Amino acid sequence: MQENLVQKIVEEVLQQVLKNQPSSQHDGKIPIGVSARHVHLAQTEVEKLFGENYQLTPKFELSQPGQFAAEETVVIAGPKGSIERVRILGPARSLSQVEISWTDAMKLGVKPPLRVSGDIKGSSPVTLIGPKGSVVLNEGLIIAQAHIHMSPADSARFQVADGQSVQIKVEGIRPIILSNVIIRVSERYRLEMHIDTDEANAGLIQQGAFAEIVNAQANEQMNVKELPPVVSQADKPSIYHFDKKLLSQVEVLEIEAKEIVVPKKTIVTALAYDKIRELNKTLTIRSSN
Repeated sequence: MQENLVQKIVEEVLQQVLKNQPSSQHDGKIPIGVSARHVHLAQTEVEKLFGENYQLTPKFELSQPGQFAAEETVVIAGPKGSIERVRILGPARSLSQVEISWTDAMKLGVKPPLRVSGDIKGSSPVTLIGPKGSVVLNEGLIIAQAHIHMSPADSARFQVADGQSVQIKVEGIRPIILSNVIIRVSERYRLEMHIDTDEANAGLIQQGAFAEIVNAQANEQMNVKELPPVVSQADKPSIYHFDKKLLSQVEVLEIEAKEIVVPKKTIVTALAYDKIRELNKTLTIRSSN
């Protein structure tokens, strides 16, 4: 539990630093990151594969704030074969997820669906093997749909919205256009487009290349989940009693009430205070339970 609180605070500090840095301009160009096969693990699976109370060891930082490639790797096993030394990305998540390319899928003998990262319900099963044990995930194996991480400021600059599908162009030796690229917007994101190795190989795209949005496709024409209906102010609760140990800006954004009441011992991060002021909310400290 304490490690999770520390990780949250670290992420908040990183976001505070990024908040004061201008987004990458590049004259409308978007940096491309090529994602090789990798694994995201819940803490439960971390311990099954590496031992009780085991914590992932950061190897190097990734482009998205607060995320890292871990020293640890696992074996992915399928009906027809296996792939060794597949990197784990940290920190630990709430649900385990394995992202591979179609080429990897053929080697393993599986047919995972093309999904937006995090959408694993009903996806393919997969077996993971670590030094201390193995885990069979009933779902969680996907081919990640190409997507673009961006901040709200970048979203406004490119005139696109979270969940929107766009078409992008990459110039180079073999120019290529990719469709159904999903926009993902968060204050925690740094501008970057993520594609897998098959997509990179198709266009001879290397790490450090740039993409350009050439067409913003309407959501209703693409297979993109619609956003939930807007709730009127009258339907929103006026007071929300928050009882966790740490209130970050993530929770503030999720709370619809205008007044947030927290216990005296709750830690409120600097970004949470900023977000409360920005959203014109009220923070009330409860002196006792």
